[in-house]
Amino acid sequence: MSEPILDVQNVTMRFGGIIANRNVSFRVERGSITALIGPNGAGKTTMFNCITGFYRASEGRIVLNGTNGAEDVGELVTKPISGGSHLVTRAGIARTFQNIRLFKEMSVVENLLVAQHLATRNNLLSGVFFTRGFRRAEREAVDRAYYWLEQMSLVEDANRLAAELPYGRQRRLEIARAMCTAPRLICLDEPAAGLNPSETRDLSEVIQRLCNEHGQTVLVIEHDMSLVMRISNHIVVLDHGEVISDGTPAHVANDPAVVAAYLGVSEEEVQA
Repeated sequence: MSEPILDVQNVTMRFGGIIANRNVSFRVERGSITALIGPNGAGKTTMFNCITGFYRASEGRIVLNGTNGAEDVGELVTKPISGGSHLVTRAGIARTFQNIRLFKEMSVVENLLVAQHLATRNNLLSGVFFTRGFRRAEREAVDRAYYWLEQMSLVEDANRLAAELPYGRQRRLEIARAMCTAPRLICLDEPAAGLNPSETRDLSEVIQRLCNEHGQTVLVIEHDMSLVMRISNHIVVLDHGEVISDGTPAHVANDPAVVAAYLGVSEEEVQA
């Protein structure tokens, strides 16, 4: 088994008297595709928000491993968005959203250039005086943008407004934008939402290429079980905010607790 890149340790998330996640623990292995699934209201999006810095977890730790041994950045990862989502990006986590959040009035390539601003080391003066370092950084940003446009088969759309792209291509643009930040971990929130079967098949190939050809680690929330079973190495199942199953697709598919959660019946009824 490869080195875990993300270690979620006993995370609980409370909203007043409501417990959205309770004592959740799981690992994401480096270079793998891990799916976080569960019925509606299971706590998947809340857990994503804790991992990506939109919420501060009430209890527990979230640890992202560095490239040179374990680096505990749990304090960065669990910062609320008001003070820490940019730190999460700097730590190496990128995210897409169920509802696409592109800059619709910018061109496709401009969306990718804007995404890279956190990685640049240039200050205001370097831009004002158009220094050599500033020019080099600008060239590298453009090269990186076009590289990911090519990987997502979007080069021909580079100068179109993002709003003009068909929905499926907007999904791919959102993934390309996330990849421009050079993440250690990319978190995809229901990437197949709103896609037709053909677009979903194309998306599954895109996600698998990220892992197989680029060594990218992927954590995905998804309701499309055919997509989940096709692409995942590892699946974590939540129900009522708790982990009820954790393992390979084959293990999860045959787990009575998972079948019961999705059918709304007891495990005893499933096994009867």
